[in-house]
Order: sequence, then structure tokens, then C-alpha cells
Amino acid sequence: MIDVEDLIALIRNYNPKTNADLIRDAYEYGRRMHEGQFRHSGEPYFTHPVAVAAILTEMQLDDATIITALLHDTIEDTRASWNDISGQFGREVAELVDGVTKLTNLQLSGVHSKQAENFRKLFMAMSRDLRVILVKLADRLHNMRTIKSMRPDKQLQKARETMDIFAPLAGRMGMQWMREELEDLAFKVINPEARNSIIRRFVTLQRETGDVISKITADIRTVLEAEGIEADVYGRAKKPFSVWRKMQEKQLSFSRLSDIYGFRLITRSESDCYRALGCIHQRWRAVPGRFKDYISQPKSNGYRSIHTTVSGRDGKRVEVQIRTRQMHEVNEAGVAAHWAYRDGVRTENPFAVDPGEWISSLTERFGEEDHDEFLEHVKLEMYSDQVFCFTPNGDVIQLPKGATPIDFAYAIHTRLGHSCVGAKVDGIRVPLWTRLKNGQSVEIIAASGQRPQATWLDIVVTGRAKAAIRKSLRDEDRDRFIRLGSELVRVAFEHVGRKVTDKALRTAARTMALPDTDELLARIGSAEIPAQEVVTTLYPELATAPPSEIDAKRAVAGLEADQEFTRAPCCSPLPGERIVGITYRGKGIVIHAIDCPVLADFEDSPQRWVDLHWRQGQHPAAYSTELSLTIRHDAGVLGRICTLIGQQGANISDLEFVDRKPDFYRLKVEVELRDREHLHALLTALDAESDVAQVARIRDPNARLQER
Repeated sequence: MIDVEDLIALIRNYNPKTNADLIRDAYEYGRRMHEGQFRHSGEPYFTHPVAVAAILTEMQLDDATIITALLHDTIEDTRASWNDISGQFGREVAELVDGVTKLTNLQLSGVHSKQAENFRKLFMAMSRDLRVILVKLADRLHNMRTIKSMRPDKQLQKARETMDIFAPLAGRMGMQWMREELEDLAFKVINPEARNSIIRRFVTLQRETGDVISKITADIRTVLEAEGIEADVYGRAKKPFSVWRKMQEKQLSFSRLSDIYGFRLITRSESDCYRALGCIHQRWRAVPGRFKDYISQPKSNGYRSIHTTVSGRDGKRVEVQIRTRQMHEVNEAGVAAHWAYRDGVRTENPFAVDPGEWISSLTERFGEEDHDEFLEHVKLEMYSDQVFCFTPNGDVIQLPKGATPIDFAYAIHTRLGHSCVGAKVDGIRVPLWTRLKNGQSVEIIAASGQRPQATWLDIVVTGRAKAAIRKSLRDEDRDRFIRLGSELVRVAFEHVGRKVTDKALRTAARTMALPDTDELLARIGSAEIPAQEVVTTLYPELATAPPSEIDAKRAVAGLEADQEFTRAPCCSPLPGERIVGITYRGKGIVIHAIDCPVLADFEDSPQRWVDLHWRQGQHPAAYSTELSLTIRHDAGVLGRICTLIGQQGANISDLEFVDRKPDFYRLKVEVELRDREHLHALLTALDAESDVAQVARIRDPNARLQER
């Protein structure tokens, strides 16, 4: 355990004016409160708060945050109270400790609705004082560093929560070093075989090629010195999880993965950044589509840097990041740079973002979205990279990766989004579901009579657009939906021999956390809530009644009496997914998922489109779907995976070995499923299996029907 004087020395390295006496008092108070408590490893419990405080000194944080780290478990685990801490260390520290305590008690993984509510509480706590989450992240980092002392099931739970929530959150806050370490520590628990495999391959590669990093670093220094550019050059191999994620995303083996090395150039000025970029591109060939200028267009969390990928020594692709020293400090600390101290004063770094403005960008729509919509929105904000597009006037619009012209329109103004009928990207008319790329110029075509379409919900990705579309759809058809919802509820109640009453509807609305019966009926009429859910909410004993199964030949509504349908092989839509019908010569009606890229071929043939939807109810497990599975090569693994699929109620109709490696097999498995929820349950069960390295649904745009 770090001694109190050593901790004070760490703080004085960047803040000579620290209140050492207050740090000593907090250290002694925390040690006394935790006396007699021990961690799973057998160490005194107080070693943990001290380690968390030491991590925060690496970010050069203020005294209040360091003291909070020392005391962050006292209110929860000891006899200390808010008043005790406020009286001895001030209200600011007491509020921070209380905030960390509340975050610790939030269950951020588990039941979906509860998770959504707790995510909202997490971001509300962050909006009050972002230092609360900085302490919590440092707390999670130390717990992950010492996770081996926990039970295996607890290790897996904490690792998954870290990978799903805390690592992306650290990245979104600009603390890339912490994100990488959290991901790697979680990866070590979740998939140790894959991590060890990548480390072994790195060792083999280094043995075969020598120290590539030092050679390329020397090459870069030589090029910069020839042009008189002063810069510090650092190189490293990418982290195992970063390599593994890229292998999964691009479906490449390690030997075919190119840019596994990264290099960082720290220059003296912004102009030197662009001069260095010119030198790099003159010396090595740039890889098309791999250039990003985050200096002229910074990320919302303050990140600034130039990214480029070039074909370096021996044709190896390497990623190069170029930035100034001030940019680098913010890129390492992220929003924590706002509280960083140097020589006893808070650092005045011009690139550090205001945490208040940053967090408001995530929480500005608290009142517009329900819990689940908010969860959907903030998870997208946390996970996704961003693209920068331009209006015709040259204004920059920042969007998450995967955004469409509709997202772009709503980002400008809700009215423009509502009236959007088309878009031009770089002067060329494109479908509204087109995914935008960095640097594109987007022009929205609007019409006064246009209203949002329900199908847009499957096209847009931003929380702002989804919330606006849902609200518009509810408002526009509210009266019609209320009438339809009343009829659906009446039928649902009569089906179980009950009579619907105003009191029953008020009780159901209150139980389902809706403001009134009109809102309940409107959501039933708009198919957001099944009428059967109202019955089971009021009469849980009726929930076990088995529903009648829908005939697979009559599973789609909207067809003529004598029409039959075929599922398109390119997207193989499942019940529960939004669909559209396309008429084919000699094939009748073929149904496609609404997001199927093949639909772009029929944009100029609107007469062939048919408005269809799946019937609601219990579908049979009769819809074939292909999965790609990467499993560990070991005795009995394939048998266990097949058994697991059977336990999920799915039938294997075909199985093909696609790739065999010494440590992993890649398979193509065709299974018969009921609906989208069945697919999700199966994918979740397979993904949780330690022998499964990767599982994904296969959709092949090249598998098309031939017309006669």
C-alpha cells in the first residue's frame, strides 16, 4: 500500500500548493474507518481507496477529487455519514463521495428496463459533477487490475459490465488510455484463449520480422529531421482487444490484418502537424479513405489529432497520429483535463472542453425520451465513432457513424427532418437510407406536406431523430390510434372472458408507468404495446395461457387472398422485423427486410413495392436463418454448441465448416427460428458461451432471386 507521504509526493509533482494536511487527515480517516475490513485477496480494504487515489494523481486532478477517492467507500461500507464527512472535509467532498456511493449501488447490467432507468441516473449524476464518474472509472480500473481474487462468475459479470459500459464511457470522455486498459483487462477474463492467441502471434511476428516498431520510428524521425521538423515519435503494437475487434469487424485472420502498429508524432506547433503530414505522405503511400483531420474538426469531447494510414516499410500498413503537445495532454486526459493542475494552478489548456457543455450534449433530451429511448441514445453516443458532414452553406454537422440524411436533417432542425422527402450527397440524389461518410456535403430536399414515416425508425440512428419521429407519429395519428387501441383492448379482454372498464385501464396505465389511459390506448393502437400485455399486467395468472400458433403460409398481412410470399435470400427477414414486399415476375411477392441494401435496386420502380407486415402472435420455428460461428477447436466443443442451440428451441437444418485453424473453427450454421426475439435470445446464449469467440447473423446482398 502506498504510504501517505508517497501519495502526497505524487500530488506535489503537479500541484506543489496541495493541502498536504487535508490529504493526511483524509488518509488517516479512511484508514481508521476501514480498519478490520479486507478485500477478497486478503489485503486490508484500505489498499483499494489508496490505489484509486494514486490512479487519479496520474490525471493530475484536484485535491477534492483525490480526497473523494480516499473516502469513496466510507459512507457505504463504514459507520461514516454524509454529515461526518461534510463537517471534516467540506460539503464539496461530501457531495462527491455521496455521488460515487449512489453510482456504486446502480445495477448497470441486468434487466433491460431497470438498466435504462439506472443509465439515466448515471448521466444525471455525471451532469451534476463529472468528477464523480472520474472517481468511479478509477475505482473500476483498480478492481479490474485485481479481479483475479474474485469468484469466476463475479469476474465474468464485472468484465462484461466493464466492456459494455465503463470502457466505452471512458473512451467517450476522451480517456483513451483508460479505455484501452479496461478493454484489455475485461478481454483477459471474457476470452482469455483469444487474447493469448493474439499475444502468441505478436511474439511469432516479432521473431520473424525483428523489431519493426523501432525501425519505422527511426524512418519517421529521419524524414522529419530532413525537413527541420522537431517532434517526439512513439510507436507501439495495438492492444490485443483492438486487434481482435478489427479481426471480427473485417473478418480477417491475423496474418491478413495490416495496420496492427500505431505511431504518434508530438510536434511543437499546429503548423508543424500539417508539415509532418506532408512529409509522411511524400515518403509513404497514403491508404485511401483512412485520413481524418480532427484538428480542423475536433470531436465533441475535445479530441484533436490528424489520423492517417500509410503503407510503410515492407508494405506494412501503419497508422500515424499527429498532434501538438497541448492536444496530446487533452487527448490523454479527455474531459478530466478541465480539473488538471500544474504548478499549483488549474491548467489553462485551450483545447480542454467544458465538462458542463459536453455532458449537456448527452442529457439535453431528458424530458423528450422514455427510459428505453434514452438508453438507446446514450449507448449510441458512447459506442460510435463520428462523421462530419457539411451543409450547402459550409456549416459542419457532427453525427455518429452510420447516420443517414434523415439524421442529418433532424440534426439541423426538427421541422426540416419532418419535411424531408429526399437528399443529395455531393450533388447526387441518394436514397434516404444512405450511410453518410466523412467530408460529404449533404443537401436536404423538403416538401411542406411531408410527414415522418414509420419506416424511418429503422433507418435513423440518432436518438434525436428517433425521439422526434416517434413523437410526430404519435401526435399525428393519436386520435385514430386511441380509437383503434380501445377496440383492440375490448377484443383482448373478451378473449379471456373479462370486461374492460375505465378503472381497469387507469390501473393498467399506472402500473405500466404511463401518464393516462389515452396514452395507453394510443400506444396500443400504434402497435408499441400489445393489447395482450394490458391483460397480463392486470391478470398475471392468464399470462401462462399458450397462444395459438400462426400458420406460416399466412404469416404476412397485406397480401391478397390468393397471393403467396417468399422470403428474400439476401436478408431472410424474420417475424417481428419491419418488411416490404417486392413483386417479381414468376415469383409473386418476395418480402425483404426494410433495411436490405437490395431495395436500392427498386427505388425507381415504386409500382413494385407492396406495404406488408408480419401478423402479431406466436409464429412456428420455421424460418431459416444463417449464422456465422467462430468456436474454439477443442474436444466436445461442437457438440456442446449444437446442444445449446437445441436448448434454445432452434433446429439446426444445415452446418458447414468455412475455415479451420489450429485454435478456432469458423462455421456456417442454418437454424430454424420463430421470430426476431428468438434470434436475439439464441445469439445472446451463444455469445455468453466461453467456447464461442464470435457469432453473427449472415445476410448476403449477393444472394438474389433471378426473375423469369
